[in-house]
Amino acid sequence: MIKELQLRILPQEAANEDTLKVVAARETGAAVNAIQRINVLKRSIDARQRVIYVNVKLRVFIDEQPSEPLFQPFEYQDVSQEESVIVVGAGPGGLFAALRLIELGLRPVVLERGKNVRERRKDVSIIAKEHGVDSESNYCFGEGGAGAYSDGKLYTRSKKRGSVDKILHVFCQHGANPTILADAHPHIGTDKLPGVIEKIRNRILDCGGEVHFQTRMDNLIFSNGHVVGVRTNTGEEFMGPVILATGHSARDVYTYLYNQKIQIEAKGLAMGVRLEHPQLLIDQIQYHNQAGRGDYLPAAEYAVVTQVKGRGVYSFCMCPGGFVVPAASGSEQLVVNGMSPSNRGSKWANAGMVVEIHPEDFPQYACYRELVLMKLQEDLEKKCWEEANRTQTAPAQRMTDFVEARLSCDLPASSYSPGLQCSELNRWMPDFIMSRLREGFRFFGKNTKGFLTNEAVMIGVETRTSSPVRIVRNRETCEHVSFKGLFPCGEGAGYAGGIVSAAIDGERCAEGAAAYLNA
Repeated sequence: MIKELQLRILPQEAANEDTLKVVAARETGAAVNAIQRINVLKRSIDARQRVIYVNVKLRVFIDEQPSEPLFQPFEYQDVSQEESVIVVGAGPGGLFAALRLIELGLRPVVLERGKNVRERRKDVSIIAKEHGVDSESNYCFGEGGAGAYSDGKLYTRSKKRGSVDKILHVFCQHGANPTILADAHPHIGTDKLPGVIEKIRNRILDCGGEVHFQTRMDNLIFSNGHVVGVRTNTGEEFMGPVILATGHSARDVYTYLYNQKIQIEAKGLAMGVRLEHPQLLIDQIQYHNQAGRGDYLPAAEYAVVTQVKGRGVYSFCMCPGGFVVPAASGSEQLVVNGMSPSNRGSKWANAGMVVEIHPEDFPQYACYRELVLMKLQEDLEKKCWEEANRTQTAPAQRMTDFVEARLSCDLPASSYSPGLQCSELNRWMPDFIMSRLREGFRFFGKNTKGFLTNEAVMIGVETRTSSPVRIVRNRETCEHVSFKGLFPCGEGAGYAGGIVSAAIDGERCAEGAAAYLNA
């Protein structure tokens, strides 16, 4: 017999399968040893009251063995002799585009400017240890894209729930823990995600596709108004329609498109700082308990948002039990990001605390036209690097000191491994951003007791919340509005905002390329 239960239970009851079996036996009247397996279909934490509950949806197998797998596997065929589609970029958009192409009977040729996901780990560590940045292999460039070493969160607000479910099942098929199918905010972790990415790459190769590392697209190849291939830094040409999934930090690609008069447009984004609290403090606030989260609850998350002078001020990419990392992708840059390992076990919690920005907010950059906010990003990251004495030792300020406009005399311990140095952030960051952050922090502190504190530190600078440019495409076909055979894809094209939404867009672009070839 199979029963489904929707329950509201205590954290200790939801701790593991054994405790869930006891709960299921209580609810169904079955003996505990009669319950063969429990599948957790949905799980979320309700921390609105002082007593914390876990909402779970369970599928309980009583006196029978389950025949259904924990996840749905997908079939991938041999496409070694099929027509090729060029996929530029091996982030989530590019990798999921490649997998979908295989499903559709097409041969993906993936070109990645960076190194494979294991090799790039060495270059990422050098940024922290030696303050040197490899412009082709870093937190932003390389197999897996920006998400591989900056968290691996799979939460998305996408309404296309069926597509989201498929993406999560594909991740499970390639080694992710099936718990991501149930969690309200699924997360793989930076320690686990590289192995999943390697399995996806091996799947592409086993099916007859190609993956080329340290192969950067330098030019598109045009013929009669169609994009028919690319030329790379290796001197090679790869022919076929092109899915352009280069990520939100490929500024050379935006500049190339702008110079070639390939239609792009400036789009809004958000900029600010990375804010780091002690995780214990966030646990105390969110779980209403001075003891913190105890033995059965995960590291607590938060999300805050308000409006200040017509612009949103909000938390972004919240990383419980995580680390702040240096995420520059070139010389003369200092930019930070956040990540969490799968156990979310560090002593710190961090989040981007950012202000919504529109292209018209900085008229002094209007001369850069479609690249207006890209130029602002570049200038702010260079200012941050100069403030840090041309190192990756990030400028920082205690949170209350910032709100009260005073320089911090010292700084708290931090997860940011290159180190912090005291800086009056308001002195060199734009007032448009800082004045709104200050008012936002006051509002958050008033509404969440303990959040505004000098135990928290603001670390500069967070500029890469999304792409500063949108590559204009047809809404239905995903094809560029002016050039047939070019499919701008994912976060770098301005159509996604994280791993899952980029993966969904990769699948859409693969379907667009298939329709183009079959037309």
